[in-house]
Amino acid sequence: MRTEPLKTGLLLILVILAVAGIALAQNPPTSENTRTVYLVNHGWHAGIIVKRADIPEGVWPEHKEFSASEFLEVGWGDRDYYMEPDPHLGITLKAALWPTESVLHIAAFRGSVTDYFQGREIIEIKITKAGFEKLCRYFQKSYAMDDAGRAVPLGPGLYGQSRFYLSHETYHLLKTCNVWTARALAAAELPITPQWTIRVDSLMSEAKKFGTPL
Repeated sequence: MRTEPLKTGLLLILVILAVAGIALAQNPPTSENTRTVYLVNHGWHAGIIVKRADIPEGVWPEHKEFSASEFLEVGWGDRDYYMEPDPHLGITLKAALWPTESVLHIAAFRGSVTDYFQGREIIEIKITKAGFEKLCRYFQKSYAMDDAGRAVPLGPGLYGQSRFYLSHETYHLLKTCNVWTARALAAAELPITPQWTIRVDSLMSEAKKFGTPL
């Protein structure tokens, strides 16, 4: 039996695998091909945090209104409930029982994510570069535009340098703020089922399956 060709072939395969392993070690996929985002729990809804410098050119142009920031947090929800500092029972019931107008909440900040949202539950999530672009396009598509094609600002946001914008989407019982956020993560090619995330604790639980709590 001729074993030499077989041994030579196996040796060649091992060499190829070793070289491939060295190449992967020198060029880890997390460096160029992935982006880091964060999910922060606010108690009744969650926000998605992205690094502004990671946003591809020509995508989500509205982010340039916060050019001095390092990070942007994006949230979405019922217009009246989200914009009311102390929402009463009537607003809460209306948001839960009837389809309503919605808004985007964009908050800009610099520095550490964990320091800025100190005491909040935060999950770090790695996504592909392509998935990150799809996430940013998901944000972009939610804005309502005026006749000139510009986003519609509705006033200052809830904290820090933040602002509300009108969204063209409709809020309702089966499309809560947390479902919207889960859909954003699904758009980013992450394995999440939005219809299971009506509540924020369900959303955070699902995100822990592919993210890392901080």
